[in-house]
Amino acid sequence: MDQQPAIVHRPVMVQEVIQYLMTKPDGVYVDATVGGGGHSAALLKPLESRGQIIGLDQDQEALEQAGLRLSPLGDRIRLIRSNFSQIDKVLEKMSIEKVQGVLVDLGMSSMQLDQWGRGFSFNRDEPLDMRMNRQGDVTAQDLVNNLPTGELAKLFKRFGEEKKAGLIAKAIVREREKAPIASALQLAKLIQAVSPGPRYGETKHPATRVFQALRIAVNEELEHLRIFLEKIPEWIASGGRLVVLSYHSLEDRLVKQAMSGWEKGCACPPDLPRCGCGKSPLFRRVIKKGMRPGPQEIQANPRARSALLRVAERI
Repeated sequence: MDQQPAIVHRPVMVQEVIQYLMTKPDGVYVDATVGGGGHSAALLKPLESRGQIIGLDQDQEALEQAGLRLSPLGDRIRLIRSNFSQIDKVLEKMSIEKVQGVLVDLGMSSMQLDQWGRGFSFNRDEPLDMRMNRQGDVTAQDLVNNLPTGELAKLFKRFGEEKKAGLIAKAIVREREKAPIASALQLAKLIQAVSPGPRYGETKHPATRVFQALRIAVNEELEHLRIFLEKIPEWIASGGRLVVLSYHSLEDRLVKQAMSGWEKGCACPPDLPRCGCGKSPLFRRVIKKGMRPGPQEIQANPRARSALLRVAERI
């Protein structure tokens, strides 16, 4: 890989994350998707000497960049290579029973998009890979060149909510019959030819939804999120909080449904005269409708525009 100048990732809604996550300055917190370390760097400032941050990421390059950024800030942070869905195994191994708070930022880092040549960006002529974990078996190139037309269309519609999924899938199959599609830019140009401009009221590149769908499929992102949401209530102490930053409706829907279910507790049918499941509320939602970044942050960091922050506090 060619050496490139370091790109500093700008974390989203930093002040809001600190405000809602850090309820005890001497607690143990997990930055479950540490990325370039931006949120962790900010969280370390108000953290007292007895406090600790555990940073997780499945992307080795992300951990290396986070280590460079965070090492001057002391030994209160420990970085571990792991997918956030395996948070239980990490905490068990560290003999930690409960943590005071967990942050999950489901967005892409600037380094992944701009620097590493991994195929996440449709503006760069780089291999069509998209694996967060390079040890994964399946790449976006594999999917694009091997899935049947119907399966491609289904993938684009399910994970990208792409209205032109069928047309784009057919165009991809026609193109790959000539030669394999190997480049992110090649794929983006092909999609742009089928869907030549932003839809009315949109500013996104025509390839945005397809690239999102491929990235989600390659990294099994929604499945990992489901697993994480099933596990996390057991690991947050009473009064501790879960803060989640999501960037599209598919992942936010899972987070919203989980938090709503935790707050409700009882899962019995509404027409049942009394509760039969015995489930008690686990969390209370601190921000019921979610929070968006302000206009000044969006102007300074356009990638923040789709962020939605949700917070739940363990009962």
